[in-house]
Amino acid sequence: MTELSKAFSVSIEIASAQRTGRPIVALESTVITHGLPQPQNLALAQDMEAAVRSMGALPATISVLDGKILVGASPDQLQRLASTGEAVKVSLRDFATAINSGKAGGTTVAGTLFAAEKAGIKVFATGGIGGVHKEYSYDVSTDLQALASIPMIVVCAGAKSILDLRATLEVLETLGVPVIGYGTDHFPEFFSRGREFPVSIRLNTPEEIAGFARTHWSLGLNSALLVCQPIPEIHALDPQLANAAEEIASREAQEKKIRGQALTPFLLRRVNELTDGKSLRANLELLLNNARLAAQIARQLVSY
Repeated sequence: MTELSKAFSVSIEIASAQRTGRPIVALESTVITHGLPQPQNLALAQDMEAAVRSMGALPATISVLDGKILVGASPDQLQRLASTGEAVKVSLRDFATAINSGKAGGTTVAGTLFAAEKAGIKVFATGGIGGVHKEYSYDVSTDLQALASIPMIVVCAGAKSILDLRATLEVLETLGVPVIGYGTDHFPEFFSRGREFPVSIRLNTPEEIAGFARTHWSLGLNSALLVCQPIPEIHALDPQLANAAEEIASREAQEKKIRGQALTPFLLRRVNELTDGKSLRANLELLLNNARLAAQIARQLVSY
């Protein structure tokens, strides 16, 4: 790990884990600041951290607070992130704005990738990555560029299914990002398990993923590895139900001319309303499932 900027604040627990070589999993914070209402957002943050710990790794929730990029959050800091109503969404372009303003900030996938890599963390668990929007083909998430240039193992349930999945996968291929199916030959579709789009490689164990990462990066390749784990069957939505809700939400977003950083939260909120809360429950379950897998991979990576 290179010397960190003074803008970073690494928790005592995470700094100690780095010195002793213990496994660490980075967690994003937009799900806390922008993804869920109170008090569910704090409960999820606590559950995500507990899921990582249950598998023998340490959670490092990334955020911006009091003019610092936090790597690892105390219970009090999680509470503050969950209760603030003025947090900003922090992607790559937004760090300086959030730091200089002193506002709380929830880091996106791209923002978390950047901060975690700077802090020497190699594994990150999230729900679904951003990608190419169906509504506006020019609206492409910064997540994709970050995945192309930041070496990290990113455990997810694919891209958010409100997106154009085919276009998102094409961009990932163009950028040279390996898309790994964990125990599957198909790209997961977030709320449902996915049956349409192939992954670039299937791997079945955390050991295989750690070995693949070592080989990939030893060649001088600097992209992330996108490890895509399907939502457990018991928690998956019926694909027809999810697709119908997403089509309605997309049409409404276009009618209301909702764009930019407001688009994804609007779409997810409307899909949840249209599925009577089923999509939110699925989202929570896949997040916890990904946190557990990420911890297992982090353990293998430090012992490889």
